[in-house]
Amino acid sequence: MKISIIGAGNVGSALAERVLAHNLADVVLVDAVEGTAEGKAIDLLDSSPIMGYEKGILGTASYKEISGSEIIVITAGFPRRPGTSRDDLIRKNAAIIRSVTKNIKEFSPDSIIIVVTNPLDAMTCLAYREMGCKRRKILGMAGTLDTARFKALLSQTLGMSPGKIEGFVLGSHGDTMVPLLSKTFVRGKLLGEALDRKKIDEIVERTKKRGGEIVGLLKSGSAYFSPSAACFEILKVVINDEKKVIPCSCILEGEYGIKNCAIGVPARLGKDGVEEILEWKLPEEEIKALRRSAGAVIAILDKLQEREK
Repeated sequence: MKISIIGAGNVGSALAERVLAHNLADVVLVDAVEGTAEGKAIDLLDSSPIMGYEKGILGTASYKEISGSEIIVITAGFPRRPGTSRDDLIRKNAAIIRSVTKNIKEFSPDSIIIVVTNPLDAMTCLAYREMGCKRRKILGMAGTLDTARFKALLSQTLGMSPGKIEGFVLGSHGDTMVPLLSKTFVRGKLLGEALDRKKIDEIVERTKKRGGEIVGLLKSGSAYFSPSAACFEILKVVINDEKKVIPCSCILEGEYGIKNCAIGVPARLGKDGVEEILEWKLPEEEIKALRRSAGAVIAILDKLQEREK
């Protein structure tokens, strides 16, 4: 098994370390800045006698090395900084996505692609359009991370293990994300039985702002431990063909009344990528929220198209 990670920044490097630590696959780490991926790959390789890594890692600036990759993760892009919204990143990161997908089409066109670059849902759509492949082959990391943040905040508030909390966050990876209160359970009981609505609303709002909260504290970068963990979870499920349902950004063709857009939805993942998109029966309020979220992604894509005319 060979995984290529495009972008050797904080997220890409942390993900490479997680893949090696779990002996999941051989890794090719690619970065446009000469020496960056090579240096980090050597550093990780030197850890192997101590950490017990059995898989190999290669750092390179050449896309030729991604040839034969079963999965490619795109983390390359400009990070968020204080005062920068995900939407502000679109023009610069769209150019990066186009460049990366051009190289993927040349050297490893049959790979499954996982997008991490922000604004994530719009970049997932763009990668899909540029690749011209089957929609099951492309997905975005979003919902996995947003769900983890929601559960972490609930766990902290309730003083219990996250393992006792079941929940899903769907929609766009941004301010319009949709934590599903109808499917959030604490020890088997609906969240509303454990917390009052005011406290729930506070947690929902903080979940939506969590990425920005981290950016504001770091001042010179964005989150990378949790995004790399979320991406690792997706990799593990796909590689091991687990058929597990995970919230992630998928290309929709009518599901939930949404077309030509990628947002976070429950998807069954396996060795072929997105093997099934589940259409849960949700309250009308949550369905409307999902469609509003999709509208926000479509607006970003329309704005990009207008700029490029």
